[in-house]
Amino acid sequence: MAQSDDDKIQGRIHGPQHEAEEENIFLRLVYMILIAVMISFAQTILGVLTVIQFVIMLINRKEPNERIAEVGTDLGVWVAKAARYQTAASNVKPWPWTELD
Repeated sequence: MAQSDDDKIQGRIHGPQHEAEEENIFLRLVYMILIAVMISFAQTILGVLTVIQFVIMLINRKEPNERIAEVGTDLGVWVAKAARYQTAASNVKPWPWTELD
């Protein structure tokens, strides 16, 4: 049976992940600061993609660009994984320290 898009996204966020080793708390702070900057950059990218997608939808009679939609999904999954690391719900760092899936 084929999985729905929501099931696939949930699997990417909460699915099996390799267990990361415990790290020094101060090293974790450095990673948390770097990831916070990356999340801020991701928000900027999301804002730009939103405007571009809206313009495309205006031009294409409400038909979204699939590639932009897919990038938005991947960006959302990355932000979710980054937030899980930031809040210590997971010890697995997001991309670029692990695979972007």
